[in-house]
Amino acid sequence: MDDINLHYRFLNWRRRIREIREVRAVRYQERYKRMLKNGDTLSYQGNSDDVGCYVAPRPLSKGNCYFEVTIMDTGVRGTIAVGLVPQFYKLDHQPGSLPHSIAYHADDGKLYNGNPVGQQFGPKCNRGDRIGCGIYADTFDAGLVTVFFTKNGKEVGSVVVPVAPDGLFPAIGMHSLGEEVRLDLQAEWGLEEEDSVMMVDSHEDEWARLYDVRVSGTLLEYVGKGKSIMDVGLAQARQPLTTRSHYFEVEIVDPGEKCYIALGLARRDYPKNRHPGWSRGSVAYHADDGKIFHGSGVGDQFGPRCFEGDIMGCGIMFPRDYVLDGEDEMDDWDAADVQPKQGRVENLLYLNDEDEEEGDDPEQEHEGLKVMVFFTRNGKIIGRREVVVPDGGFYPSIGMLSSGEKVKVDLHPLSG
Repeated sequence: MDDINLHYRFLNWRRRIREIREVRAVRYQERYKRMLKNGDTLSYQGNSDDVGCYVAPRPLSKGNCYFEVTIMDTGVRGTIAVGLVPQFYKLDHQPGSLPHSIAYHADDGKLYNGNPVGQQFGPKCNRGDRIGCGIYADTFDAGLVTVFFTKNGKEVGSVVVPVAPDGLFPAIGMHSLGEEVRLDLQAEWGLEEEDSVMMVDSHEDEWARLYDVRVSGTLLEYVGKGKSIMDVGLAQARQPLTTRSHYFEVEIVDPGEKCYIALGLARRDYPKNRHPGWSRGSVAYHADDGKIFHGSGVGDQFGPRCFEGDIMGCGIMFPRDYVLDGEDEMDDWDAADVQPKQGRVENLLYLNDEDEEEGDDPEQEHEGLKVMVFFTRNGKIIGRREVVVPDGGFYPSIGMLSSGEKVKVDLHPLSG
């Protein structure tokens, strides 16, 4: 009899262990509906009539108290919600619309706190923006916690909410065709982030146009979809190259999936969805194939391909009498006073006499002013191309087209 009792006790013990494992498996399993998950990318898969919702496998905690979502595509309506919900939240409702949930909505900037009617909270969010959500770890007290939201690393606002027994789980909602986000459940945010935001804002002033490109200090990151040639990310400087600042460089920090990185010069009104070099009024050196593109979608073999860690440069060798509109009001600049950084390209400001003789064209004034554009790789000139300067000058321009691409930019490498 004792042996039989021992046998049944063993079977019961083994059953209880199996049940515990099953409960744990369910507890730490992500849930989503009407969404496609590909790595860290979530995209809406409904018909725009029904909500799609994703709930993360683990709740926020004192050790992991923040997450972020980058909007890759706003789709038809941009009805993207980012927030916190109970573990078994109904997946056919937007986060924030049911009790014990809270969410910041990108399309209207409203906060939804357990209610289908939102309250004005912060700015609207668009493609390329980062929406963050977190909890202050030191506010866990008697079932209450302070939840805060951020946009591009800067806090938008906070609110105190009750904590569900199982915790608050990161959640993303979508409700229109084409919506897509990139999720980072390990993102960090703190006081040091505020300092970086200040730095980002100061460097953004150097750029007149940013399309599907995010600035972080001197770093440019591609945040577009990268699915077709129409998804080009473009960064164009605020000031054109002049005799005072005639050269700039980029370092490939991350080549991304394809290293579709282009460095060059373009007219001020250059199309935002075209790589530098592809359209009229532009010239560019492309890292992925080493070709030069000069106002055409067909490139010519020009130099070596470029990879992670390589430094690509672009500059202009101006005629000695060159004056850009408005530049005559500036002080004269002596090329001898400029000292290149060690290991960087030689300061080639003006065409030498031999180049001037070769470029002497009696028809030049009828065709527009011509200059010699040169490109470098790791401080060495790899080639030149004579081009006509468009009205208003040539603006430093950088194009990117595949996921993960990042470059570090120095618009004034010869200034000190």
